[in-house]
Amino acid sequence: MTPEAVAEANDLLRGKSPAEAVEWAIAQADGRAIVSTNFRPYEAVILHLVTQAQLDIPVLWVDHGYNREATYKHAEELKARLDLNIQAFVPKLTTAHYDAAHGGMPEPTEENEAAIKAFSTVMKLEPFQRGMKELAPTVWFTALRKVQNPNRAELDIVSPDNNFGSLKVSPVFNWSDEEMEAYLEEHDLPNEWDYFDPAKADEKRECGLHAAWGGEAVADK
Repeated sequence: MTPEAVAEANDLLRGKSPAEAVEWAIAQADGRAIVSTNFRPYEAVILHLVTQAQLDIPVLWVDHGYNREATYKHAEELKARLDLNIQAFVPKLTTAHYDAAHGGMPEPTEENEAAIKAFSTVMKLEPFQRGMKELAPTVWFTALRKVQNPNRAELDIVSPDNNFGSLKVSPVFNWSDEEMEAYLEEHDLPNEWDYFDPAKADEKRECGLHAAWGGEAVADK
């Protein structure tokens, strides 16, 4: 879409519900929509929204192998509850191999930013890039919300993705935590609070999927 078309789409969708935004995006996708997930808190919302519109929509999940037990159990519960069409992609290195070769998962501190980015590139961005190439979506649904961090606040419901070459649609972009909680309660959906992302130093920084440096990293792969 042209920048003008993206702006028009956002003007239209700001007055619509997330479900209506999903329906709009599905109509633009020509049968090639996907949703990505990492099964973090509130992911059940976006997964429920998109599967209500397209039951068999591919669900791109990069399982880097460092998820906690609760996250894997949450993934299995949602897979069964929503009949998710999981398309899982894993790194070329196992966790044991990465730990042996690189001294383990980097400690998530700001001082370790270079090591965290290197970890993210190998264990998250590269398999995600493989997934995007294989699934070749025209529309990529995400659970991005503007309240999550400053970088995301600069995006919008619809935004062109420069890292992976698809139209990124974030139906719950303007929702608060309270609205996400209300949706989970309304639809009797589970949540999971033990999630930990080893590719981030904290919740205010990006793992690379939605940041310019991530596109530069995967371009070298």
